[in-house]
Amino acid sequence: MEIQQYILSGTLVFSLVLFIWGKWRYDIVAVMALLIVTITGLVPGRDAFSGFGHPAVVTVAAVLIITRGLMNSGVIDLITNQLFKIGNNMAIQIAFLTLSVGVLSAFMNNVGALAIMLPVAIQMARKNGHPPSLFLMPVAFGSLLGGLTTMMGTPPNIIIALARAEYGSEPFRIFDYTPVGAVVAVAGILFISLAGWRLLPRRKGQASMEEVFDIEDYITEVLISKNSTIAGNRIWELSKFKDLEINIIGIARGKKIIPQPASSEVLQEGDVLIIEADSDDIKGFVDAAKLELAGDRELVKDILGSKDMIMAEAVVMLDSSLVGKTAYSLNLRRKYGLNLLAVARKGSRIKQRIASIRFKSGDVLLLSGLYESISETISEMGCIPLASRNLRIGQPKKIVQGTAIFISAIVLAALGFIPVQTALVSAAAVMVLTNLISIREVYENVDWSVIILLGAMIPVGQALETTGAAETIVMQLLRISGQMPPLASLVIILVGTMFLSDIINNAAATVLVAPIAVKVALTLGVSPDPFLMSVALGASCAFLTPIGHQSNTLVMGPGGYRFGDYWRLGLPLEIIILIVGVPVICLVWPF
Repeated sequence: MEIQQYILSGTLVFSLVLFIWGKWRYDIVAVMALLIVTITGLVPGRDAFSGFGHPAVVTVAAVLIITRGLMNSGVIDLITNQLFKIGNNMAIQIAFLTLSVGVLSAFMNNVGALAIMLPVAIQMARKNGHPPSLFLMPVAFGSLLGGLTTMMGTPPNIIIALARAEYGSEPFRIFDYTPVGAVVAVAGILFISLAGWRLLPRRKGQASMEEVFDIEDYITEVLISKNSTIAGNRIWELSKFKDLEINIIGIARGKKIIPQPASSEVLQEGDVLIIEADSDDIKGFVDAAKLELAGDRELVKDILGSKDMIMAEAVVMLDSSLVGKTAYSLNLRRKYGLNLLAVARKGSRIKQRIASIRFKSGDVLLLSGLYESISETISEMGCIPLASRNLRIGQPKKIVQGTAIFISAIVLAALGFIPVQTALVSAAAVMVLTNLISIREVYENVDWSVIILLGAMIPVGQALETTGAAETIVMQLLRISGQMPPLASLVIILVGTMFLSDIINNAAATVLVAPIAVKVALTLGVSPDPFLMSVALGASCAFLTPIGHQSNTLVMGPGGYRFGDYWRLGLPLEIIILIVGVPVICLVWPF
């Protein structure tokens, strides 16, 4: 093995360790890997950033923008509203939820599809008195299965489509994945709906927002009497009580109620403050400021239930700006205009002081804020809304227009009139021009961490070919499979990709494995197509851990899942996919 191959192998192992460790974001790790191979000369300096101009990167960005446009058009609301009419049978509910998210995932980013269906699944579980833990993992897995069925369903399919073009063939078209993907998706959804959900744990304490947070036990009214030391102070001056964590979520001043008062609001004698704090801090605040407990519980309902102020649950996404930071360091009220009332992790309310909680992806936040802005603010924070009071996802309008733009792009690409990346970018542009999506939403809804990951890892993956590392790996694979037929190598590629996607981002796994799969096929003298399809299938089968795919991470907190819960449903599902997928690949894409 040449020195270049040792450097590349070391870089990939180093990156893999960092991906699994999770201390640093995967896009940062990808950039580090790109810099290493560029500085060491494995990738020419002029080509270091060529990956950011790769059609796969542009296509992924376009899909994310179109997803937001479809949500804004009201198409998604129309679909989800029908799901509440399917009856009370749990198996049927799970089947329809899983099928619906799968269909959505076929034509939009699968994380976006899950974000749409997650509140529906939670509300359906609560409405029927079932724990969300039985619903959310099936919906997350359904989003991955649906992504298998078309080229635009998931980034790995886009990468594989364009990888085929690099080896002298036409890129895979949008529906070239459908024969294999649809059969596998149907088999997976049937298993999940009929038997798989029964393997999941029943997590207690998940039935409702109030049961998880029990928030009103921590909200109290205190009166500013004539002897109080804080009369005449502005709210921000209460920071002088450094050892106390007090959150003022409303003020009752005579007959006037002030929800979410500004930090510059001057406190007056006779004001009743609605505060959120734990029992020790409440006592300390009352004593230090010489306040009186008011005890009017109706004020809490007036503040939290007013037309101006609502409570909402939101789950922290993997790439949220909140991850790794505390409420204190972020100053959520000043920066976002929201009150953080409580935090739940893995289904249980975190009991430590809110200001000191360091947020993790999958955490569920209980927030209060103004009705007119809370939805947009939650999105700006990198979170997605769950169940809430009066909070809606998307604004129902222009359903026909949004559908027509999307279908037109799909038809033009499917018939080969224009390349798929051009069709999808055109659809995104038309949605902007017709005001289905604003310019700000365009930039907010592109997952820049995935874009940077792809742009950085594509040159690293290409270095596998240019350094001869891919050929070395291929020879080792052929030595393992011995004199067995190509089918054995295909199974090894599929299982290896499945395993890799369970521990690192599936787009990164695809970039790394695709050139190896093609090299194996060419060495065996057979068509690369079935091997590329096996990589696409394996990359989307990240069912064993919560870290392999964002969809799995997002349901961990709301579902109350533990790390080891995923293999209970994921392992039999991956076995079924292997048994069903390999014969179908060989039938549709023969060697």
